[in-house]
Amino acid sequence: MMSAQDKPSTDRISVRIGLVSISDRASAGLYEDRGLPALKGWLERAVASPFETIDRLIPDERKLIESTLVELSDHYRCDLILTTGGTGPSRRDVTPEATLAIGSREMPGFGEQMRQISLRFVPTAILSRQLAVLRECDDGHSCLIVNLPGQPKAIAETLEGLRDAEGQILVAGIFAAIPYCLDLIGAPRLETHPALCKAFRPKSSN
Repeated sequence: MMSAQDKPSTDRISVRIGLVSISDRASAGLYEDRGLPALKGWLERAVASPFETIDRLIPDERKLIESTLVELSDHYRCDLILTTGGTGPSRRDVTPEATLAIGSREMPGFGEQMRQISLRFVPTAILSRQLAVLRECDDGHSCLIVNLPGQPKAIAETLEGLRDAEGQILVAGIFAAIPYCLDLIGAPRLETHPALCKAFRPKSSN
């Protein structure tokens, strides 16, 4: 994995991924953020092709979330943005509203699948408001933005799905569909390690 940090670039062959952890207390230094390490660790295990990350740790402030997503998509040219935190029913949970506000089109299948996975564990999964959108710029650049759960265990389960004792897939994780989605919006090709998360592409696209 490479780190893009604060240098936008063009003509790259690696996927650029924005990682945004949204937490009032972690961003204030009241406790250690667990969202960004969970996202980075999972990507390092699952992604087989080169990728770059740009990280942000911010509080639950709608305008700040919106501006951060726009900056990562439009200025740093991220192909994919994964957020964690702020998707519950409390008044401070405003990540979905911020994401919808800056998105061009909603991708409802992501939210539906994330809740299907979480419902295997807890009935309170119906309280989750996770979703995904595409942000499309006038110059042709597009970015997929996905709101993930806040807990590291739930992040991994949502991304890679659920398997039985023999390793057979019970419920597909959402990341299996992300590489093909990135293909369709013009991002560099992303490959995964099939043992952890097998990317699905129609035969006609290979």
